[in-house]
Amino acid sequence: MLEHDTPPPAVKRNGHLQPPSLGVRLMQRKPVERLIAESSHGEGGSLRRSLGMWQLTMISVGATLGTGIFVVLGEAVPEAGPAIIVSFVIAGVTALFSALSYAELAGAVPVSGSSYSYTYATMGELVAWVCGWCLLLEYGVSVAAVAVGWGEYLNELLDGTIGVTIPDALSAPPGDGGIVNLPALLVVLLAMVLLLGGVRESARANTIMVIIKIAALVMFCVVAYKGVSAGNYTPFMPLGVAGVSAAGTTLFFSYIGFDAASTAGEEAKNPRRDMPRAIVLSLLIVTALYCLVAAVAVGAMPWQDFEGSEAALAGVMKDASGQTFWAVLLSAGAVVAIASVVLTVLYGQTRILFAMSRDGLVPKVFSRVHPRTGALRANTIIVSLFCGTLASVVPLGQLADATSIGTLCAFALVNVAVIVLRRTRPDMPRTFRTPLFPLFPAVGFVLCVWRMVDLDTATWTVFGIWMLVGLVLYFSYGLRRSQLTNLTK
Repeated sequence: MLEHDTPPPAVKRNGHLQPPSLGVRLMQRKPVERLIAESSHGEGGSLRRSLGMWQLTMISVGATLGTGIFVVLGEAVPEAGPAIIVSFVIAGVTALFSALSYAELAGAVPVSGSSYSYTYATMGELVAWVCGWCLLLEYGVSVAAVAVGWGEYLNELLDGTIGVTIPDALSAPPGDGGIVNLPALLVVLLAMVLLLGGVRESARANTIMVIIKIAALVMFCVVAYKGVSAGNYTPFMPLGVAGVSAAGTTLFFSYIGFDAASTAGEEAKNPRRDMPRAIVLSLLIVTALYCLVAAVAVGAMPWQDFEGSEAALAGVMKDASGQTFWAVLLSAGAVVAIASVVLTVLYGQTRILFAMSRDGLVPKVFSRVHPRTGALRANTIIVSLFCGTLASVVPLGQLADATSIGTLCAFALVNVAVIVLRRTRPDMPRTFRTPLFPLFPAVGFVLCVWRMVDLDTATWTVFGIWMLVGLVLYFSYGLRRSQLTNLTK
């Protein structure tokens, strides 16, 4: 262990031991070795190692592949036109640079907590709190956003099968013509039940759902390809580069979740080997599917017709095939697909809170492990009820943008963290190394900041308020109860 990684010692003044100054405490790092040791001897219990590379990859694919292509596509196409394909590539490349940094850190620091734990080991407790608070925005709010989209496809499925739909009053939040979004609340509660059964059972259910949603997207490409017209691709960039860039920012929401495997560091059988592979492989799978589906979708239906279409792919399928059967089948696949995203993102959220709770920064209830199932029972119930309530009353668009800015901030910090750890701990064992270091992490950081700047003022205002609330909570609760700070007293 290197000296700079140890907690700062108490200082003797006037013959009495005094705790270190506030500035020193805020910058204190938690040694990587300590993070790893605590993963096996947590105060509230240890998580069970039961996930292989296949399950980890499916967790990341499950958390990523869903709402972005099934729902947000309808919002993004009117911004870019047929060039939406380029927007997907831009968003994917932005995510790729950060994914490489995640892969290196996941192999070097194989614990729960994702980028929260990585920044704790490299940049200190205050930065770790900021990153963890961003992750709460990324995971917690995206669960709600994804759940909102689930209701749209559930209505499509019900309409195509039994000819009825859930009334707007019960399937849309206030502001979108409804009172409460009950389907959104329902899918979060279903995911909660699965998670309470244990991680192995949840991973098995997720793998089945991921296979179903990949099959649904492949089916869409095969059927909708019959309706592709070359004329729909011209003009290719009707709204210019600015439109492509704006759509890329919107579509970045589609890539949120590839880092979900990094939250499973304490439940992976061989985390140093499997987590880096799972992160990179899942992103490649998702990007390929997104670009393929987007190319077929804008070729099969004029881009202007996507305006206001929330269940966009179902509409394209119906127009391209001339039959409702395929659209109903796709809606069924989307219902399963989006449920999978809710399950895996909710899983990631509980693991981040678990890591923060073990460090004392949030209440201990979030780090209690059930002795029989190995589930985080209280944690899962609390988070699910919060996300379900949020999903039932807030519109999708507002949630998606808020999620994106929190994610981009966390990704930017991870790109900095990988540079810091290379400089401060060059000899630490690493099973994966980011290529062209430090160029790739630096580019990843710049791209994340660029995407953040593209977001509107309202989103920045929400983010600023969120961060202000987070800092108040940290200084009023987390700093006083921090495990690492208490070691120095």
